Order: sequence, then C-alpha cells, then structure tokens
Amino acid sequence: MTDALKRFAGYAALITGGARGVGEATARRLASEGARVLIADIDPEAARKTAADIPGASFVVCDVSDTDQVETAVAHAVEHFGRLDVLVNNAFANTDDTPLVEDQPEDSWNRVIDICLTGAFRFARAAMPHLEASGRGAIVNIGSVNAEVDFDGHAYSAAKAGLASFTRTLAGHGGPRGVRVNQINPGTIHTRAWDGRERGIAELGRALYPLGRVGRPEDVANAVAFLASSDASWITGTTLRVDGGLLAVNQSFQMILSATDDEA
Repeated sequence: MTDALKRFAGYAALITGGARGVGEATARRLASEGARVLIADIDPEAARKTAADIPGASFVVCDVSDTDQVETAVAHAVEHFGRLDVLVNNAFANTDDTPLVEDQPEDSWNRVIDICLTGAFRFARAAMPHLEASGRGAIVNIGSVNAEVDFDGHAYSAAKAGLASFTRTLAGHGGPRGVRVNQINPGTIHTRAWDGRERGIAELGRALYPLGRVGRPEDVANAVAFLASSDASWITGTTLRVDGGLLAVNQSFQMILSATDDEA
C-alpha cells in the first residue's frame, strides 16, 4: 500500500466480530491504510491472534448483546487510541429455520435479532458522541442480501432488513453531527463456514452469480474501506450491494431457460 492510499492515517476504527472472516479482512484492510484498529469479538483467543498479526491493532472481548461490554469496548477504543473515527458493525448470529414458522423457538429468534440488529444499535449509541467529536465519523453496517430477497433464515433476514432501515434513520440523525452511516449487503462470502465444501461453493458461484464466483471477505472489506473513507464524504444513508450481481440478474432462471431452448 503506497502512502497515497493511506486514507486512514491517524484514524481509529472499531470492528465488531473482527476476529475472523469479513471482520478480520476489514481490520487488515483499514490497518493497511494506516488505521489503528480495535477488534471486538466474543472469542478471546481468535481476537488475540488476529490483533497480534495486525500492526497497531488491539482487541477487546465483547458480546454485542451485553450493553456493559459494548460500552466498555467503545471506552477502551477511545482511551487506547485517543479517538474513534470509524465503527464497523459486523458481528452477527444466525439460526436454522424450522419447517413450519409456528415451530420456531422464540428464544432463537430473539437472539438473532439481538445480535444482528440491537447489537448494532448498542454500538452506535455508545460510539456516536465520539464519532461526532472526531469530525469525520463513519459507521458501516454489514447487512446481507437476505435483507432484500428470501434466502431462508427468517430471523436473520428480518434483522438485516431492520438494520437497513436503522442505517437510514441513523444517517438522518448523524448527518447534522458530521457522522455518515451506510450499509453493505454482501452475497455469499467464502468464510470458514464453507471449509470442506469448496466444490459446492464453486458450483454455487457458477450457477447463481453472474461474475462466476462467490465473494471473498476482502471484497466486502474493500467496500467498507471506501464507505468509511473521505472518498465517500457525500454518501450517507445508502445500502451498497456487494453481491457479484446476484440480485441484479436471475442467473438460475437464465440457465434453465437456455437449457429449455437447447431442447427445443
């Protein structure tokens, strides 16, 4: 990374769920451009390992469903770095759908909503005064294409749709305070959840994604870096799809239609 691309020199960023996957890739990307990064994650060993591998990074153990831990994490960032410029709400939870909605346990539904949506609210609430004080504050929420189209995961989809709405309302609240708020909706991302299923995920990419592959954590991290940077200084309240064209083109329909034409 050249000095000309060090957009985050002097910045401090806090990333929830930052120990692995998209969170880890985002921490690495922001740090590569000069940011000091605090990784907030529920897994202490993974957070410690990732932070140790990123120059200038620190970590804090945090469950985003615990208000005290959230406030402690934000306070730690401000105390450790002297400021807070960027918040990335990446932590999430998911649960399998039951065959019938009436069989869905309420506790599992509530936990997903609490982590994915209310957790982002908790962090935004705690961080907002410090982001305002920085004079260049930015929040980037990590949503999902599930917010827009049914891909199963009822609670997860509802939470991510709610997060998109919260992003817009928070942008209106944060704008006069100099804080921009945006969301990224990724498609399928090849994280450790797909380990051992490389053939399947490759086939998924070819079948459903116009760009011929599923996403990588770095694809999302690149978008986060843009939205958090001064390059996006006049962008707020928007949701950016990082989905390889999944929602723009009905790839499976076109393949079926093509096969039908071949048979004619």
